[in-house]
Amino acid sequence: MILDEFPVLVDSSLQTDLLHGESFKDLEKQTNLILETLKKFFSKEDFYVGDNLKEINQHKLDAQIDGEDTLSFENALEYLNDLYIKNTIAFHNPNYVAHLNCPVVLPAMAAEIIASTVNTAIETWDQSTSATFIEQAVIRWISNEFKFPESSDGVFTSGGTQSNFMALLMARDHYAFENYGVNIKQHGWFEEVSKFRIFCSEKAHFSIKKNAALLGMGYDAVIPVKTDNKMRMDPNELVLAIEKVKQEGNIPVAVVATLGTTDYGSFDPLETISSIAKDYKMWLHADGAYGGCFVLTDTHKSYFEKINSVDSITIDFHKTMFQPVCCSAYLAKNKQHFQYVSYYADYLNPIEDKDPERPNLIEKSIQTTRRFDALKVWFTLKTLGKETIGRYLERVHHLATSVYNKIKDDAHFEVAHQPELSTIVFRYKALGVRENKVHDRVNMYIKNTLFKQGRTSVASTKLDGNIYLKFTLLNPNNTEENLFEILKMIQQKGEQYKTNN
Repeated sequence: MILDEFPVLVDSSLQTDLLHGESFKDLEKQTNLILETLKKFFSKEDFYVGDNLKEINQHKLDAQIDGEDTLSFENALEYLNDLYIKNTIAFHNPNYVAHLNCPVVLPAMAAEIIASTVNTAIETWDQSTSATFIEQAVIRWISNEFKFPESSDGVFTSGGTQSNFMALLMARDHYAFENYGVNIKQHGWFEEVSKFRIFCSEKAHFSIKKNAALLGMGYDAVIPVKTDNKMRMDPNELVLAIEKVKQEGNIPVAVVATLGTTDYGSFDPLETISSIAKDYKMWLHADGAYGGCFVLTDTHKSYFEKINSVDSITIDFHKTMFQPVCCSAYLAKNKQHFQYVSYYADYLNPIEDKDPERPNLIEKSIQTTRRFDALKVWFTLKTLGKETIGRYLERVHHLATSVYNKIKDDAHFEVAHQPELSTIVFRYKALGVRENKVHDRVNMYIKNTLFKQGRTSVASTKLDGNIYLKFTLLNPNNTEENLFEILKMIQQKGEQYKTNN
């Protein structure tokens, strides 16, 4: 049956609930209510309300939906506030010093609102138009900061794990094509791939092993290299590891140099590693998810002197450029290497429709639908400039150094390293106690008790099998005085545990 005319929409809510020109009065009203709710959240003194198991179980029940019982916008917002906003973690609070979560700059938040409201999909020209040029401009800008050539290119990703995935995929497929003439993307696996080996610091991010497994190569394809006393990859150990792999009949194909390890903020010695990678004809990837943005500082320029020698780079703007998640990028020095992830779909980006004046960014991405995350960085640079970001990063590095100087000679603390970025790993030492198992219990008690009480959030990690605490400082508004108060809390809880046990 063919309809002569469109059916009449009887229920007007089918129109008014959708975002369009006439619904902006409702959107404005709802936005104002949201801002008032968020204003209260950002005004509260505590980073977290604290743990209450009865309330946690109730929140689990309150989160359930059946899709039938509905609320007005005002009532739903109040419900959400009680369930989520009042109970969530405030990363902007100076007592939050746990993980790589940063407060966000205002221009990025404004850009986030624009990107979400317009809802641009960035993958093809006919969905994004000039938004394509904005992403390309941000990629060109950060590539220039790393002194990459004009022949380089990049793409925004969901985060460091995805960027590192692309790096390992390109390293594997490029080695296979250059040395065996095999196009893995077209023909799939072949026997020699099972012998491919990738090298990284033993302090490198877990995504290197995870991605090797996802690529079908397995955890064992990743060879961890011992570090020195500054938690950096030891180049001599790297050479020994490569030679051992060759003697075993396996094939070295790539090295991952970490620029800012997650736990210690340590920089692997890039200049020496790049020479080794070149000698062994291996792909060199720089995981700068944490430390990459420090290229904008005056204090850390020396770490990036050989950055243009790498084949690819991971960088997370949502860690150290004060952007809302997600906001990350993957860069390749030779843009031709994006052929290893490209695909041409007839309905989306047919190859016969390829137009250099109207590019389709999907050709560089392993994602199809992507948000317009580049707008946040672009708008931040247009309004604040890179110097402001550099000063923020220098500030958080200074805070970490201040904490280190405060406790390095204090008998109540043991420091694992001198901070290179904005993290510091240490543990509380109960005086007169020698057993590490006891220190482990004390430090976990300190961490968990302070979090559950909503007083401060400190991370933990392990060094040589022993539990240590960790400050990750990404809030330029924090102060030495506040951080020293957190140290006092840690010492008080440690002494409390010793007294009670």
